[in-house]
Amino acid sequence: MANIDQKPSRYMYNLLHVLPSFSDEAEGCVNIIVEVSAGSINKYELINESGQLKLDRVGYSTLAYPFTYGAIPQTLDLDGDALDVLLVNVTEPLIAGCVAEMRVIGGVKFTDEGEIDDKIIGVLVNDKRVDHITSLDQLGEHFKTETKYYLENYKALKRPGTPNTGAVGKFLSTEQALEVVRESMERYEKDYKPKLAA
Repeated sequence: MANIDQKPSRYMYNLLHVLPSFSDEAEGCVNIIVEVSAGSINKYELINESGQLKLDRVGYSTLAYPFTYGAIPQTLDLDGDALDVLLVNVTEPLIAGCVAEMRVIGGVKFTDEGEIDDKIIGVLVNDKRVDHITSLDQLGEHFKTETKYYLENYKALKRPGTPNTGAVGKFLSTEQALEVVRESMERYEKDYKPKLAA
Protein backbone atom coordinates (compact mmCIF):
# COMPACT_ATOMS: atom_id res chain seq x y z
CA MET A 1 0.00 0.00 0.00
CA ALA A 2 1.05 3.57 -0.69
CA ASN A 3 4.17 2.59 -2.58
CA ILE A 4 5.65 5.57 -4.34
CA ASP A 5 7.99 5.52 -7.28
CA GLN A 6 10.81 7.35 -5.48
CA LYS A 7 14.16 6.34 -4.05
CA PRO A 8 14.52 6.50 -0.26
CA SER A 9 15.37 9.98 0.95
CA ARG A 10 16.35 11.80 4.14
CA TYR A 11 13.73 14.37 3.29
CA MET A 12 9.96 14.14 3.54
CA TYR A 13 8.16 13.87 0.23
CA ASN A 14 5.04 15.91 -0.40
CA LEU A 15 2.59 13.03 -0.83
CA LEU A 16 0.17 15.28 -2.72
CA HIS A 17 2.67 15.23 -5.58
CA VAL A 18 4.39 11.82 -5.41
CA LEU A 19 1.64 9.39 -4.35
CA PRO A 20 -0.37 8.11 -7.34
CA SER A 21 -4.08 8.94 -7.49
CA PHE A 22 -5.13 5.33 -8.04
CA SER A 23 -3.91 2.49 -5.87
CA ASP A 24 -5.79 0.01 -8.10
CA GLU A 25 -7.59 1.62 -11.03
CA ALA A 26 -9.13 -1.64 -12.23
CA GLU A 27 -10.89 -2.01 -8.85
CA GLY A 28 -11.79 1.69 -8.59
CA CYS A 29 -9.49 2.24 -5.59
CA VAL A 30 -7.75 5.55 -4.92
CA ASN A 31 -5.12 6.71 -2.46
CA ILE A 32 -6.34 9.38 -0.08
CA ILE A 33 -4.72 11.63 2.49
CA VAL A 34 -6.98 12.12 5.50
CA GLU A 35 -7.57 15.73 6.52
CA VAL A 36 -10.48 15.54 8.99
CA SER A 37 -11.86 12.60 10.95
CA ALA A 38 -15.61 12.10 11.32
CA GLY A 39 -17.01 13.80 14.41
CA SER A 40 -14.61 16.76 14.32
CA ILE A 41 -15.56 20.43 13.94
CA ASN A 42 -11.95 21.40 13.10
CA LYS A 43 -11.29 21.87 9.37
CA TYR A 44 -7.74 20.88 8.44
CA GLU A 45 -6.48 21.40 4.92
CA LEU A 46 -3.40 20.15 3.07
CA ILE A 47 -1.04 22.90 1.93
CA ASN A 48 -0.44 22.26 -1.78
CA GLU A 49 3.15 23.50 -1.76
CA SER A 50 4.40 21.58 1.27
CA GLY A 51 1.91 18.80 1.97
CA GLN A 52 1.60 19.77 5.64
CA LEU A 53 -1.78 20.02 7.34
CA LYS A 54 -2.97 23.47 8.34
CA LEU A 55 -5.88 24.25 10.65
CA ASP A 56 -8.03 26.14 8.18
CA ARG A 57 -10.73 26.99 10.72
CA VAL A 58 -12.69 25.79 13.71
CA GLY A 59 -16.26 25.08 12.64
CA TYR A 60 -18.74 27.91 13.05
CA SER A 61 -21.19 25.68 14.92
CA THR A 62 -21.39 22.29 16.60
CA LEU A 63 -22.25 20.74 13.21
CA ALA A 64 -19.50 18.09 13.06
CA TYR A 65 -18.25 16.23 10.00
CA PRO A 66 -20.52 13.18 9.50
CA PHE A 67 -17.80 11.47 7.43
CA THR A 68 -14.01 11.37 7.25
CA TYR A 69 -12.75 14.02 4.85
CA GLY A 70 -9.62 14.02 2.72
CA ALA A 71 -8.05 14.49 -0.69
CA ILE A 72 -6.79 12.42 -3.61
CA PRO A 73 -3.13 13.09 -4.50
CA GLN A 74 -2.11 14.24 -7.98
CA THR A 75 -5.58 15.61 -8.72
CA LEU A 76 -6.79 19.17 -9.23
CA ASP A 77 -10.41 20.19 -8.88
CA LEU A 78 -11.77 23.40 -10.39
CA ASP A 79 -11.45 25.17 -7.01
CA GLY A 80 -7.65 24.91 -7.25
CA ASP A 81 -7.27 22.19 -4.59
CA ALA A 82 -6.85 18.42 -4.72
CA LEU A 83 -10.11 16.55 -5.30
CA ASP A 84 -12.03 16.06 -2.03
CA VAL A 85 -13.23 12.72 -0.69
CA LEU A 86 -15.91 11.74 1.79
CA LEU A 87 -14.92 8.46 3.41
CA VAL A 88 -17.97 6.81 4.95
CA ASN A 89 -18.71 4.04 7.46
CA VAL A 90 -15.34 4.32 9.20
CA THR A 91 -15.43 2.33 12.46
CA GLU A 92 -12.66 4.16 14.34
CA PRO A 93 -11.32 7.70 13.81
CA LEU A 94 -8.41 7.99 11.39
CA ILE A 95 -5.42 10.19 12.15
CA ALA A 96 -5.25 13.41 10.14
CA GLY A 97 -2.37 13.17 7.67
CA CYS A 98 -2.47 9.40 7.30
CA VAL A 99 -2.66 7.72 3.91
CA ALA A 100 -5.44 5.22 3.23
CA GLU A 101 -6.90 3.38 0.26
CA MET A 102 -10.52 4.10 -0.62
CA ARG A 103 -12.84 2.21 -2.96
CA VAL A 104 -14.98 4.70 -4.87
CA ILE A 105 -18.73 4.09 -4.60
CA GLY A 106 -20.03 7.42 -5.94
CA GLY A 107 -19.77 11.15 -5.62
CA VAL A 108 -21.70 14.38 -5.32
CA LYS A 109 -21.66 17.56 -7.41
CA PHE A 110 -21.07 20.56 -5.17
CA THR A 111 -20.42 24.28 -5.55
CA ASP A 112 -18.95 26.31 -2.70
CA GLU A 113 -19.07 30.10 -2.90
CA GLY A 114 -19.50 29.80 -6.67
CA GLU A 115 -16.59 27.38 -7.22
CA ILE A 116 -16.99 23.77 -8.32
CA ASP A 117 -15.86 21.62 -5.41
CA ASP A 118 -17.05 18.08 -6.19
CA LYS A 119 -16.72 15.28 -3.62
CA ILE A 120 -15.84 11.63 -4.29
CA ILE A 121 -17.47 9.17 -1.89
CA GLY A 122 -16.02 5.82 -0.86
CA VAL A 123 -15.26 3.20 1.76
CA LEU A 124 -11.99 1.86 3.14
CA VAL A 125 -10.33 -0.87 1.08
CA ASN A 126 -8.90 -2.64 4.13
CA ASP A 127 -12.07 -2.93 6.21
CA LYS A 128 -14.04 -6.15 5.79
CA ARG A 129 -17.06 -4.47 7.40
CA VAL A 130 -17.63 -2.46 4.22
CA ASP A 131 -16.60 -4.98 1.53
CA HIS A 132 -20.25 -5.41 0.55
CA ILE A 133 -20.80 -1.69 -0.15
CA THR A 134 -20.40 -1.01 -3.87
CA SER A 135 -22.78 1.92 -4.51
CA LEU A 136 -24.32 4.94 -2.79
CA ASP A 137 -27.75 3.32 -2.94
CA GLN A 138 -26.58 0.76 -0.36
CA LEU A 139 -26.05 3.58 2.15
CA GLY A 140 -29.76 4.46 2.05
CA GLU A 141 -31.63 7.67 1.28
CA HIS A 142 -30.85 9.17 4.68
CA PHE A 143 -27.13 9.23 3.82
CA LYS A 144 -27.87 11.50 0.84
CA THR A 145 -30.21 13.67 2.91
CA GLU A 146 -27.66 14.05 5.72
CA THR A 147 -24.78 14.73 3.30
CA LYS A 148 -26.80 17.38 1.44
CA TYR A 149 -27.83 19.01 4.72
CA TYR A 150 -24.27 19.07 6.04
CA LEU A 151 -22.69 20.47 2.88
CA GLU A 152 -25.33 23.16 2.53
CA ASN A 153 -25.24 24.23 6.19
CA TYR A 154 -21.76 23.73 7.65
CA LYS A 155 -20.83 27.34 6.87
CA ALA A 156 -24.24 28.83 7.71
CA LEU A 157 -22.90 30.75 10.72
CA LYS A 158 -19.84 32.07 8.87
CA ARG A 159 -21.85 35.13 7.85
CA PRO A 160 -25.19 34.97 9.71
CA GLY A 161 -28.09 36.44 7.80
CA THR A 162 -26.56 35.87 4.37
CA PRO A 163 -27.64 33.07 2.05
CA ASN A 164 -25.79 29.77 2.41
CA THR A 165 -22.98 29.49 -0.10
CA GLY A 166 -22.93 25.71 -0.60
CA ALA A 167 -25.17 24.09 -3.19
CA VAL A 168 -25.46 20.33 -3.65
CA GLY A 169 -26.23 19.07 -7.14
CA LYS A 170 -26.80 15.49 -8.17
CA PHE A 171 -25.27 12.41 -6.61
CA LEU A 172 -23.00 10.44 -8.94
CA SER A 173 -22.73 6.75 -9.72
CA THR A 174 -19.43 4.93 -9.21
CA GLU A 175 -18.50 5.28 -12.89
CA GLN A 176 -19.42 8.97 -12.99
CA ALA A 177 -17.33 9.58 -9.86
CA LEU A 178 -14.34 7.73 -11.34
CA GLU A 179 -14.65 9.93 -14.44
CA VAL A 180 -14.43 13.02 -12.19
CA VAL A 181 -11.26 11.53 -10.65
CA ARG A 182 -9.71 10.98 -14.10
CA GLU A 183 -10.64 14.50 -15.26
CA SER A 184 -9.02 15.91 -12.11
CA MET A 185 -5.88 13.84 -12.77
CA GLU A 186 -5.68 15.24 -16.31
CA ARG A 187 -6.16 18.80 -14.99
CA TYR A 188 -3.37 18.23 -12.46
CA GLU A 189 -1.00 16.97 -15.19
CA LYS A 190 -1.80 19.93 -17.44
CA ASP A 191 -2.25 22.83 -15.04
CA TYR A 192 -0.41 22.03 -11.80
CA LYS A 193 2.44 19.58 -12.44
CA PRO A 194 4.40 22.02 -14.69
CA LYS A 195 4.61 24.40 -11.71
CA LEU A 196 6.38 21.88 -9.47
CA ALA A 197 9.99 22.62 -8.61
CA ALA A 198 12.47 20.17 -10.11
